[in-house]
Amino acid sequence: MTQTPPAGLLVSAPSSGTGKTTVMLGLLRALAEDGLKVQPFKSGPDYIDPAFHRAAAGRPSFNIDTWAMPPSLVGGIAAQAAGADIVVAEGSMGLFDGVATRGESGFGSSAETALTMGWPVVLVIDVGGQAQSAAATALGFKAYNPDLPFAGVILNRCASPRHERLARLGMDHAGVKVLGVLPRRGDLALPERHLGLIQASEHPDLEAAIAGYATFLRENVDLEAIKAAALSGPVQTGALPKPPAQKIAMAQDAAFSFTYPHLVEGWRSAGAEIAPFSPLADEAPAADADLVWLPGGYPELHAGKLAAASTFRAAIKAHAQSKPVHGECGGYMALGQALIDKEGTRHEMLGLLGLVTSYEKRKFHLGYRQAVLNAPMLGFKSGQRLRGHEFHYSTILEEPDAPLAQVGDADGNPVPETGSVKDHVTGTFFHLIAEATE
Repeated sequence: MTQTPPAGLLVSAPSSGTGKTTVMLGLLRALAEDGLKVQPFKSGPDYIDPAFHRAAAGRPSFNIDTWAMPPSLVGGIAAQAAGADIVVAEGSMGLFDGVATRGESGFGSSAETALTMGWPVVLVIDVGGQAQSAAATALGFKAYNPDLPFAGVILNRCASPRHERLARLGMDHAGVKVLGVLPRRGDLALPERHLGLIQASEHPDLEAAIAGYATFLRENVDLEAIKAAALSGPVQTGALPKPPAQKIAMAQDAAFSFTYPHLVEGWRSAGAEIAPFSPLADEAPAADADLVWLPGGYPELHAGKLAAASTFRAAIKAHAQSKPVHGECGGYMALGQALIDKEGTRHEMLGLLGLVTSYEKRKFHLGYRQAVLNAPMLGFKSGQRLRGHEFHYSTILEEPDAPLAQVGDADGNPVPETGSVKDHVTGTFFHLIAEATE
């Protein structure tokens, strides 16, 4: 018997920088404190936020991406909400911001995620520097797509009771429901780094911060109205990805931490064993692992320590003589010949590939990627088409090995970051999200 999905909401905003992440974390924790089993999701390819969601809600958070993921994978991820009392998802960028071309499912906007899942939108609006005019913004977002259910707004960074009164007057005039008003506070910003938020594991006191957000939300937001606004969407069906090997040794520490949760959950649920190890602690991967996987992260912040990790280095090189090793983004850089940090110091990496990268001269790389493999990778065959996302600031100085794939952006325009393959070793700058099925 198919169960009705739990009711849900999507927290979004007109643009980045409005405070929706702190609202999201406070809301997750406040609802959990009320005794609800809260299932978090993240719309779009951001791989940092889900770890914060997990800390706030006590349940794993998963990305839902309607550009990169086929409907079957979206369905498999949606099924992870089974047993939850309520779903709260966080949007990316502005509510209607997506990519230029349609994938099999669509543009990848937060609005599209909400429509697909049937979740009403809670719009977080920064009312700093405006009052009644904020209602025009809210009304425009509410009317932009009449098919999109709109729960109401949370007004953030309100300067005074008078400011709140004027902003509420505008919302009343526009017929927009106000779910809460958050006074302006300077201590609500989460620490950031060049890829966005710092990792959840690096926050100096994440638990205290989240508890503070929850108290702040509880004091200033109508939680009962938010619960009542949540709706159940259509039943989604599908499955998570199959594992590329039976035993997967996965680097897991401050240098290698960016993994899409749906991949690891799919591998585990299909019976694969994930064996974590820490290169920063100079640990070797499991000797009987079928595959070693170095995910993305911040190797540039730990390059000296990685270069000196002799046990880790020797074990990876021994494994690569007969069995596959794969690296994504930061993991790919670590597989290369050298990494030059922002001070210009050259650090010798594993040398399994010829890649040399530099942070001395930063170059911004951001966007969806579609790839056609020239060689096998992570259980995929040559010729298979993949979708992923790239986000880093490194500059390629040398990439001498055979290109792993033909890689393009969301519009299909070729990009030079093709990845590399040499013997049993592969690497990509993009983070794998899913196999393309269209």
